[in-house]
Amino acid sequence: MKGVFQQIIGAFFQVHVESIASKNNEKFSSLLSKSPSQHTPMMQQYLKVKAEHPDELVFYRMGDFYELFYKDAEQAARLLDITLTARGKSGGSPIPMCGIPYHAADRYLAKLVEAGVSVAICEQIGDPATSKGPVERKVVRLITPGTLSDEALLKETRDNLLLAVFFDGQSKHYGLATLDISSGRFHVMQVESESSMSSEIHRIHPSEILAPEALDLPPDIAAHQGLRARPGWEFDLDTATRILTSQFNTDSLQGFGCAEMPAAIQAAGCLLAYARETQQGDLPHIQSIRVEENDDSLVLDSISRRNLEIDRNLNGGEEHTLISILSRCATPMGTRMLSRWLHRPVRDHEQIRKRQLAVTTLLEEYRYEPMQELLHPVGDMERILSRVALRSARPRDLSNLRQALEQLPQIKTELSQLNAARLQQLSEVISPCPDLLTLLDKAICENPPVVIREGGVIADGYDAELDELRQLSSNAGEFLSRLETDEKERTGISTLKVGYNRVHGYYIEISRLQSDQAPADYVRRQTLKNAERFITPELKEFEEKALSARSKSLAREKQLYDALLETVAGELPALQETAYSLSELDVLANFAERAGTLDYNCPEFSNEPGIHVRQGRHPVVEQVMDESFVANDIALNDGNNMLIITGPNMGGKSTYMRQIALIVLLAHTGCFIPAASARIGPVDRIFTRIGSSDDLAGGRSTFMVEMTETANILHNATEHSLVLMDEIGRGTSTFDGLSLAWASAVFIASEVKAYTLFATHYFELTVLPDLYPGISNVHLNATEHDKGIVFLHAVEPGPANQSYGLQVAQLAGIPSPVINRARKKLAQLEQEDRQQNTANNPAAQQQAELFTPQPLSPVMEALEAINPDDLTPKQALEMLYKLQEMIDS
Repeated sequence: MKGVFQQIIGAFFQVHVESIASKNNEKFSSLLSKSPSQHTPMMQQYLKVKAEHPDELVFYRMGDFYELFYKDAEQAARLLDITLTARGKSGGSPIPMCGIPYHAADRYLAKLVEAGVSVAICEQIGDPATSKGPVERKVVRLITPGTLSDEALLKETRDNLLLAVFFDGQSKHYGLATLDISSGRFHVMQVESESSMSSEIHRIHPSEILAPEALDLPPDIAAHQGLRARPGWEFDLDTATRILTSQFNTDSLQGFGCAEMPAAIQAAGCLLAYARETQQGDLPHIQSIRVEENDDSLVLDSISRRNLEIDRNLNGGEEHTLISILSRCATPMGTRMLSRWLHRPVRDHEQIRKRQLAVTTLLEEYRYEPMQELLHPVGDMERILSRVALRSARPRDLSNLRQALEQLPQIKTELSQLNAARLQQLSEVISPCPDLLTLLDKAICENPPVVIREGGVIADGYDAELDELRQLSSNAGEFLSRLETDEKERTGISTLKVGYNRVHGYYIEISRLQSDQAPADYVRRQTLKNAERFITPELKEFEEKALSARSKSLAREKQLYDALLETVAGELPALQETAYSLSELDVLANFAERAGTLDYNCPEFSNEPGIHVRQGRHPVVEQVMDESFVANDIALNDGNNMLIITGPNMGGKSTYMRQIALIVLLAHTGCFIPAASARIGPVDRIFTRIGSSDDLAGGRSTFMVEMTETANILHNATEHSLVLMDEIGRGTSTFDGLSLAWASAVFIASEVKAYTLFATHYFELTVLPDLYPGISNVHLNATEHDKGIVFLHAVEPGPANQSYGLQVAQLAGIPSPVINRARKKLAQLEQEDRQQNTANNPAAQQQAELFTPQPLSPVMEALEAINPDDLTPKQALEMLYKLQEMIDS
């Protein structure tokens, strides 16, 4: 009978595991081929958990360690650089195993998340004392790159976003949904093309992407390490609508403005279901969904974001980026909001003017510095609230929240004294929650420990029952000291002492030499090498009380802490609005500080077309260069919408172009700008085509990358777009490149009529202003000095008179013989070009002959090739003799 029962259990285990792991069968085939009886009970339990989570590394709790087995162990050992070992055998084979201490798990989890790996945390939920067989375990949380909320796993200055994308074949729209689970921000949008979808994903920069298995994504997005292919049924429209309305407790999505956006709803439904699954519960801090429209913001594609180096430089680092210069926010949540503003500048001039007035008020009344001092203790209130909602907040989170709430009354007082509409609006939203502050002040001790399980979190005097249990537990030392003194007097045993350890509890210890003097009421508890340990009825009674008090004290404290989290969670809506307002206040105060420190000025916005900047500067370059930055003007309007920019390499063409784009971008965030003044008309997009390299992964050459970027501009730019184009056509032959540059410039100037800065080394393009209206020439000048070149960096009207290519090459360290030979070749090519031009023009031929240089004599050629700086005195003397011989001959 017993054998039949084992067969039934074994068959059930086999079917259960195989059904869950069918899509990942190859991972488990070798293990599942063995019957459960070949595995230990503990490994049977592990394999069942692993089958339910085939795509995650399972952190399987065993005592004070999380252990990983089989392929999980091999992968974790490689990624974490920890030792891979073996734990006995199961099914006759060694079990690969590695482990990490549970108290140090955050450090290892951070590495895995950064590598794009998801983890299932499997905890012991049963009582080892009452368990028959393996202690009951359960996956209590899934940790994935896009669903992090723990402070130790997040970068405080960057949003951590989960994104879902869906393509609706009927409407031909892509739906995008994003969630920041650490703040509760939930956004959706729809776009009409793959390029727009790709651009938005690059802007969002998600940590994790959910997409239908059948969706064909662009190569760079398909290669994202956080991409998760999901079954198509998870994007079902009816299911998605039901999930969303259930989350927001509404009958429909009409109130959120997305009811007519099916692709976005389908993406949002999948995303929310996935977030719930990973958190193993509800998400009460996600209380609304916001629709984002492309028309609301100044659009920058991924290429422009890269070229403008907003928060990452061209090498992928964070040094010398716009945000590195601009961010002096007092709080991490302010820094994150600033980054969002820079990546999605607004186009609504009225909204911008409200921000500008707030910045002006803080600046002129010098209130930004006191405001930043008040904001600094607020800390990361936004993320603390999300952990409260998820019931994962730690004691120090509540202590920090208390500190934030303490600042709010004074912040409101400061704001009430400032006459700016936006600052007044922020003040009205900020809710000090005095009752909650009083509660936290009474409940949480001044410096709580990191985790609740250690106790000592709830302040004395908050709960009478807890105080009584603590008193009983804390009096143990006094009781034991008194007991030891009394027992020494009663027994006369000098070596007697009273002690405690976690294994054997309380005891009376007597040395081996005096142990035979123990009274009759002493009961032997433990024998040591040099001592005997005893227990007495009095000590046993105290032990039961003391140990029970300690256990009850920790349980009561956990109960009080959970109730406190519930109370704070009840204030979430008001607290979240407050955190958002404080973030915006932080950014505005930061703008005022930067304006005052860096000499930025307020730009003017106009409904009339044009971009006019006086004495503009590059915000990053001016801060990293040693000498003074040369400021320059620009004037673009309907009558002059394109500047052909010429000048030497390193002369400042790219800096000039980028600074105009960055000034326009900053102005649309409400930030003041590095310029004496500016007037900016309607702008819808910023395009850049600056520099490129081979796309090896995509199999595209430099020229192909260049042409693809150019095509994007020619197709999508409008008369309100700002376009930066640098060195179009340089990746192919001279004539092909010149032809493409010419045609592109003419098309943009004549057909698109976008505001365009067109830098080139093709001097042939400088005749375009004579042929087409709306085009002007400007150049960045340089001058030769002492056989070198001095860059003046000043933008002047007209084309450059030469390229100074050889002088720049000399600066770069090209050897003198190469430079000299290049000069000869340049003279020859220029002469041939003049001869060819004059041959077709008899009137010019006669004049050209007057200026045609005569062939150099052998002596002059020899002199031309000499570089005196490279000659030793002996070599110079020998060269003189050689020249004399050439003259005599």
